[in-house]
Amino acid sequence: MKTIGFDIGTTSISAVVLDTEKQEILLSRTIPNGCFITTDNGWERIQDAEKLVGKAKAFLDEMMDEAPDAAFVGMTGQMHGIVYLNEKGEGISPLYTWQDGRGDLSEDGKASVVQEVRDRFGLPVASGYGLITHLYHVRHGMVPDGAAFICTIMDYLGMRLTGRAKPLTHTSNAASFGFFDVRNGVYFTDILRECGIDPAILPDVSGDVEVLGKYRGIPVGIALGDNQASFLGAAGLEDGAWLLNVGTGGQISVLSDVFFEAPGIEARPYLEGKYLLAGSTLCCGRAYAILEKFFRAYAKALGLGDQEQYSVMQKLLEESGPDPDPMRVVTKFSGTRVDPGERGCITNVSENNFTPAGMVRGVLTGMSQELHDWYGIIHDGTGIPVNRLLGSGNGVRKNVLLQEIFTKMFECPISLSRYQEEAAGGAATSCLFARQA
Repeated sequence: MKTIGFDIGTTSISAVVLDTEKQEILLSRTIPNGCFITTDNGWERIQDAEKLVGKAKAFLDEMMDEAPDAAFVGMTGQMHGIVYLNEKGEGISPLYTWQDGRGDLSEDGKASVVQEVRDRFGLPVASGYGLITHLYHVRHGMVPDGAAFICTIMDYLGMRLTGRAKPLTHTSNAASFGFFDVRNGVYFTDILRECGIDPAILPDVSGDVEVLGKYRGIPVGIALGDNQASFLGAAGLEDGAWLLNVGTGGQISVLSDVFFEAPGIEARPYLEGKYLLAGSTLCCGRAYAILEKFFRAYAKALGLGDQEQYSVMQKLLEESGPDPDPMRVVTKFSGTRVDPGERGCITNVSENNFTPAGMVRGVLTGMSQELHDWYGIIHDGTGIPVNRLLGSGNGVRKNVLLQEIFTKMFECPISLSRYQEEAAGGAATSCLFARQA
């Protein structure tokens, strides 16, 4: 059977056609997202939801035209973010993305909504989580008039494709909003009411891969969270497989039969009653992009124009060997989910290692170390071994040195996941778990 997998990412939209019997990608396409809305607020990260869904729908139509015998459409996309809908299921707001910072704003000496929820209820929430964004809006009178529901951008696409009036979200996405009891698959409605949030705004939730309806005669499955879809595409239900994903942010994930959480570590709903234990960084591939921006600015000042510097950075690495006493770079340039105020730093700088190549190598090592630190917490708490180490995302796929650093740090050879577009591949694979609603 051929299936289409669709991924609405933060910076791009990807789609694949999968042969489920051969587990082979027959067609793969990616287009830019290009829907960010520029605002005067440096902490605000929003996208034009209508433009994005329209662009995604047109892209899906193209893929369906090229694969007319496809029998299923699976979806995934950026987690945490929300769109407001009216009673008819129509979007009435922008997409407030996972990168949005309003949850960390502190005004008039008061704690941010993130800090308040952590202190009062002990919930592991962060800015960008959908219900944190909504709580901020409730407190500041910013909820759009006529708002009846919230959902993810991929849930909204599913509604537009199938004509549903009320959103249905998978537990993998429901949990990403925050205020969610992962073990029991329900929201902490009492806490929401205590915070002043009416639970009626929440979408319906299912732990199964439900079929939402049909589009152009083809069943459309409920959207999975992109972390879960990426793991499904890379490792399926394999025990002891650790997945390192390097995109704008970074994640390390592993399957577990046991619920385990720690500061910075989430137990996320997966499939077949399993949990996906995940540690996330806010600035992984983005850290490398920040360094490229630094070199680009210097090159521009030299009169060389505004040209990309990644190829130069790669050349620097190829022409220099490992340093026995390297500089150490902490790449928490955007803070962490546990401590948004934490920042990066550079230490152990010497006369010999303070070079452009040393800086590039230091940033790559720092990116790896942050993910390895999360691994240590999960491993110490669960004892899950590293039977296999998988890499996904262009950040690791296109950087051989980063692969070498991961291999050495985890003491296990890293292999690239079988699909280049892991999340879209996982969405396509979700058909194997689908059932009729």
